[in-house]
Amino acid sequence: MKNMQHNPNANPKPSSKTVEEGAGSEYLKGRGAQINTKNRFLINERTKEHIEGIDDWEDPNVDTQYLEEHSKTIVNKVDSPDVGMWYSMNPYQGCEHGCIYCYARNVHEYWGYSAGLDFERKIIVKKNAPDLLRKFLMNPKWECVPIGLSGNTDCYQPAEKKFGITRKLLEVCNEFNQPVGMITKNAGMLRDIDLLKEMAGKKLVSILVSITSFNEDLRRVMEPRTTTAKQRLRLIKEMSEAGVRMGVMLGPMIPGLNEHEMQRIMQAASEHGATFSAYTFIRLNGAIKIMFHDWLYKNFPDRADKVWHLIENGHGGQVNDSRWGVRMRGEGPISDLVRQQFHKYNKLYNLNAERWELDCSIFRRPGAQGRLF
Repeated sequence: MKNMQHNPNANPKPSSKTVEEGAGSEYLKGRGAQINTKNRFLINERTKEHIEGIDDWEDPNVDTQYLEEHSKTIVNKVDSPDVGMWYSMNPYQGCEHGCIYCYARNVHEYWGYSAGLDFERKIIVKKNAPDLLRKFLMNPKWECVPIGLSGNTDCYQPAEKKFGITRKLLEVCNEFNQPVGMITKNAGMLRDIDLLKEMAGKKLVSILVSITSFNEDLRRVMEPRTTTAKQRLRLIKEMSEAGVRMGVMLGPMIPGLNEHEMQRIMQAASEHGATFSAYTFIRLNGAIKIMFHDWLYKNFPDRADKVWHLIENGHGGQVNDSRWGVRMRGEGPISDLVRQQFHKYNKLYNLNAERWELDCSIFRRPGAQGRLF
């Protein structure tokens, strides 16, 4: 491969260019991925894996497309034992936030699209999700346990302002007293503060807000269509003041890019009302390895080698580890240092000190006599 910056198995030489200069004039601003990686499930496909390529069949439309899907189910059983949830539901597949590291990118291949640019600009919208959830909860076989909302893609991504599916799902959950755990990096959640406050009064909701960096230059290229860290802190503050249990997710921590911000993020989140926290260590599974490598060397050519090797050192010489319990924490001195910092600052800022659980005891089906009989 002639251009070594596009080969994650190569050892590209860094330059002294700045982020903007390194990205070049062809850089797609407002997008995380700069390429469409190959879909491993398709035998025949047309894809553009290099921004320098010139193809007359390439779709010039780079605007976000909303594709309505008539789904058959909305609640999915989670078989992964290390994600902290039993069931999840996602009103949208694909995410316009465009976070370059997002593990959900690989899922887009199951829909016949690329995990790269397609993931950010071809958003699958499940408009019948609220009806599907109601049907699911009405099933007598359902024994109430919390459901994760945004277990895969962000339920408050920009599409939510247009379609409002997440709010409708919450309305159904509130009607049934079905508890949910949520995670987002979009302050658009404040539009539903009235509903979330009501659910919080019944211990039906717990929310994590993802904050990865206070460096706006980094956020703009790493998470291009997300809200600023300042707005995410505002989200934590206003929700916590409304009585909603709020936490902070530091994910992922990337050595050489943002792991040094861990203390500052946890301190600020605590001061704004967060009472618990979680974190993940960067892992680059599937197609994410290729596009993250491409992104890293285009945006940070001066330290790309260092960052890439630090990630490898956190996963035993690889950039990914699929073992349960290890894959999201890493192993080795680099990941151990991140873990030690996390536990230290948890204690320092009184995060995770409370014993708290969502309430499943008040679940009821409308029209029934509750769970008494």
